[in-house]
Amino acid sequence: MHRRSALGGAITALATAAAGVLVAAAVSTAPAVAAPAGTGTGYLHTNGNKIVDSTGATVRITGINWFGMETDNKTFHGLWSTNPWRGQIDKMASLGYNTLRVPYSNDALKPGATASGINDFVNPDLVGLSPLQILDKVINYAGGKGMRVILDRHRPTSAGQSGLWYTPTVSEATWINDWKMLAQRYAGNTTVIGADLHNEPHAEGTNPAATGACWGCGDPARDWRLAAERAGNAVLSVQPNWLIFVEGVSCPSGGLSNVWDNDPSNDEDCGWWGGNLTKAKDFPVRLDVPNRLVYSPHEYATSVFEQNWFKSPDFPTNLPGIWDKYWGYLYKQNIAPIMMGEFGSTLADPRDKVWLEKLMAYTGTGVDGMSFTYWSWNPNSGDTGGIALDDWTNINTTKQAILQPYLIAPVGGGGGPTGTPTATPTSSPPPPTGGCTGAYRQVNAWQGGFQGELTVTNAGTATVNPWQVTWAWPAGVSLASGWNATVTQSGTTVTAAAPTWAGALAPGASVTVGFTANGPSAAPGAVKLNGVAC
Repeated sequence: MHRRSALGGAITALATAAAGVLVAAAVSTAPAVAAPAGTGTGYLHTNGNKIVDSTGATVRITGINWFGMETDNKTFHGLWSTNPWRGQIDKMASLGYNTLRVPYSNDALKPGATASGINDFVNPDLVGLSPLQILDKVINYAGGKGMRVILDRHRPTSAGQSGLWYTPTVSEATWINDWKMLAQRYAGNTTVIGADLHNEPHAEGTNPAATGACWGCGDPARDWRLAAERAGNAVLSVQPNWLIFVEGVSCPSGGLSNVWDNDPSNDEDCGWWGGNLTKAKDFPVRLDVPNRLVYSPHEYATSVFEQNWFKSPDFPTNLPGIWDKYWGYLYKQNIAPIMMGEFGSTLADPRDKVWLEKLMAYTGTGVDGMSFTYWSWNPNSGDTGGIALDDWTNINTTKQAILQPYLIAPVGGGGGPTGTPTATPTSSPPPPTGGCTGAYRQVNAWQGGFQGELTVTNAGTATVNPWQVTWAWPAGVSLASGWNATVTQSGTTVTAAAPTWAGALAPGASVTVGFTANGPSAAPGAVKLNGVAC
């Protein structure tokens, strides 16, 4: 997003105000089976037009974009708000978004890169961290909730997007080497499932003197399909388990159609930046590791640009045919999965609500539908707005109501820091043998709130699996966010339940539950491990 010119009718440059992207596992040839919910088990791969998990169960990505790491802030936007970062992820997960698409720029990956725009009263645990260290924390926390993460190289620099995957200051080698670094950094963490190689390749220059990204033209300096192969195979050489997400272009020639010269021969069929995959069947992306390719188009409404099809007399019945032509055919012909990486609107124009309803219906219902990540969580996307409202806490209920029937909520098992999910308990947690000990540390405090850590040690002789810690707070203290566990509050009682990726607490082992809270500073009281007092 941020600046996505539309290339269908007249070509318009739209500057928006958005400050806001081993050994290979054997692939089963058996038909994919449906998973009841969530994001599956282990790493993901493809099977025809489906994304499937390590067991062969079909997974549908129903995610959301949280941008900011690609901007001058070099980290997630909204960290300046009064809603802690974990609280924002909690809300996304509770609404049903099972995946985060995280845009970044190569500037944010540089040694010495500094994150800014962080409310240190609300997010004191992020102060002084690098952009990558903050990303680490977001990934681990999201993984503990069963969510997945897709990394999106959104911009070469924080200054803006580029039609090609390289610029005079950011080379192709830098682009690829940074991808390999990220693949190595998150190797073994099944929360991170793949690489969206470059955001919104698009046309520049006027035909026949095209200078932008083409598809299938054969010029190594401009053919996005060939560049995606080079980068995708480089990533897979480091991390063969990742999915490779490849967006389309705008005009397959890589040049802007000259609609002012009254010469129809120069006017090719163009679409959204990153949204045109019409040539992908004839010129497919070829990866060295099979069953890793996912095509990822972008699709927008009139609040971004009024494409000709929005003005057509047969709108909105013409929309499925438009989508079939640009990218939907890949899914319908079982060529590859579709993961619509961006789509959104302010819904200010009544047609946009119709567009969004039709688009969601086009993706299909249930686990077998096309995957997607909505643009965006952020309210500060200039031409679309977000799911979050300006307080970064409340949500746009109109948008959410349209998306809700298609969302498949995370249910755990996506893989946390260890990448090794455990089974969800079906009975009450067993009591420990011999009790426990507890130690509390207040990490920080500010007007109206505080941050603390409660460490509980299993002092018994038997493993507690799954573990559960409870404590009491005085009236007037309320939970804001929690981590290293699923932390909830009912009345004055707080419950920290074991995450799926670390359910067992062995004799002598400890767990540290972190939290931020609203109200006067107060140490946890009446601490218990699985009902036994510490």
